[in-house]
Amino acid sequence: MAHETGDAAEGGSSFNTSRRGLLGGTGLAAMGAIIGGVMPLSPDGGGIPAAHAQAGAAAAPAAPKGPQYLKFPGKNDKLVVLGEKPLVAETPESLLDDDTTPIDKFFIRNNGQLPDETKNPDAWKITIDGEVNNKLEITVGELKSKYKAVTRRMVLECGGNGRAAFSPPARGNQWTNGGAGCAEWTGVPLAEVLKTAGLKKSAKYTAHYAADLHLSGDASKPTISRGVRIEKAMDPHTMLVWAMNGQPLPNIHGGPVRLIVPGWPGSASQKWLTKITIRDKEHDGPGMTEFSYRLAIKPMVPGDKGDPANFRIMESMPVRSIITNPANGAKFAAGTKELKLRGASWAGDLTVKQVDVSTDFGASWQRAKLEKPKNKFDWQRWTATLKLPTDGYFEIWARATDSKGVAQPHLAGFWNPQGYGGNAMHRIAVLVG
Repeated sequence: MAHETGDAAEGGSSFNTSRRGLLGGTGLAAMGAIIGGVMPLSPDGGGIPAAHAQAGAAAAPAAPKGPQYLKFPGKNDKLVVLGEKPLVAETPESLLDDDTTPIDKFFIRNNGQLPDETKNPDAWKITIDGEVNNKLEITVGELKSKYKAVTRRMVLECGGNGRAAFSPPARGNQWTNGGAGCAEWTGVPLAEVLKTAGLKKSAKYTAHYAADLHLSGDASKPTISRGVRIEKAMDPHTMLVWAMNGQPLPNIHGGPVRLIVPGWPGSASQKWLTKITIRDKEHDGPGMTEFSYRLAIKPMVPGDKGDPANFRIMESMPVRSIITNPANGAKFAAGTKELKLRGASWAGDLTVKQVDVSTDFGASWQRAKLEKPKNKFDWQRWTATLKLPTDGYFEIWARATDSKGVAQPHLAGFWNPQGYGGNAMHRIAVLVG
């Protein structure tokens, strides 16, 4: 069953913490002031024990800047705005407590200007051209009538999710863990449509194009044009979708039709899709070159300029887990001896093998109960019950391990200029008593 919760934990109130959870040092300092104790982690958000031995240590820390909340029709007013032009908003982890992410809680990531909502969705046309035997022009209505529709619950995740944990800061929207959601998508496998067009032997890569206008207003410039290897395009879970959670795909989420390329950076899941060109080589559109959606091949010095020749395209997203209940900053009554945790985990093209939780900064771990996914690329929900030895301040850490045995790190590692692949363990603070 789905769980509906607010920002506070079940049975608990909340004390004031940074919206970034424990990624930002200002949040830690603020909690220290509230609790009246010394904070156990370094103020740079790096997760390293520190003594706070600064000159003038008695001076109060600067008040953290509060988050800007989204005001958008049909959207939850607790989504946090990361950028206004283009509009980008993330979902606090505690709002991701539903098995299926409601549309109003789903994150927003735009690259250009938001197109006007189409008045006749079924007349919307998609072109398939390039390395195909038959150039295809097909409407959304024809997609619905000519192919068998399928519905799958799958994670969609921004390629920059977790970026805020990098030190030094990387360029781009400072996502914590909220650039992800798991919705029920209805549509047809892209492979079925590509089979109709007939792929040539030379078909190697897709190139995606959309109707959103470039921020400059120049209609000749694609806002973003990403693509994927033809093998991923032919995966039956890569879909052309027109519905989200049983509703017509909202305009803000790419309606009337978009791609869903699960497990890979969300930028490949083109919204307001108008054309897919099949190419005989790796696509080189906007968002495919230099450092965009790319990871370093040889690890680079954090903060260095970087050499584009040392970068490869990011494909499968890294393993991640989040604690969805209680919320960061939850406060519980004195004498509380037990905390019930809920969360979610996912691992790109892979599955999650296990989730572990800790209340002693990773010195010891307790295995959580991990649920099976509804289908491939669904997230895996987990639960755990923690025993608390005393009242006081506790940090709860969550660590997922994927099906290849790779676990989340304590810190965002393998720094890159645009901050991709940051999957540091999620941690929250709670106060008992």
